[in-house]
Amino acid sequence: METAKKLVELLRKKNKTLATAESCTGGMIGAALTSVPGASEVYGFGFITYANEAKERLLGVRGETLAAHGAVSPETAAEMAAGALRVSGAGIAVAVTGIAGPGGGTPEKPVGLVYVGVASEKGVRTVKLNLSGDREQVRRQTVERALLEAAAEL
Repeated sequence: METAKKLVELLRKKNKTLATAESCTGGMIGAALTSVPGASEVYGFGFITYANEAKERLLGVRGETLAAHGAVSPETAAEMAAGALRVSGAGIAVAVTGIAGPGGGTPEKPVGLVYVGVASEKGVRTVKLNLSGDREQVRRQTVERALLEAAAEL
């Protein structure tokens, strides 16, 4: 994937490291990064936290956040990114949580709703995505956007 290659090169150039925390993509961001030769120089931690329990235990997402806002929320994405940054010691962390479909959507949280969280020394920010397509298309678009958001942090 060209975006992953560009991000690895940029991380290397800026002497930064990246961690990932994935829910709806289930490791696809990490797979994209590790497909790039030399990625191990800049990518060392990838968390797949599909279950809420994993978000809490591995990343420190607060149960109160999940209860009040749900797994698919800007608050959860922000806490996932902050947790991945803290646990890994990386310079940047990117997290994704969303509804890839085909089921699971509601009028308030439709299929294709994804939040990307990015954490660094600059702070934590989130981006809301309203994606279209089938499950695989939503997941691929999420990976692409997560990589772009991580690059934007550099």
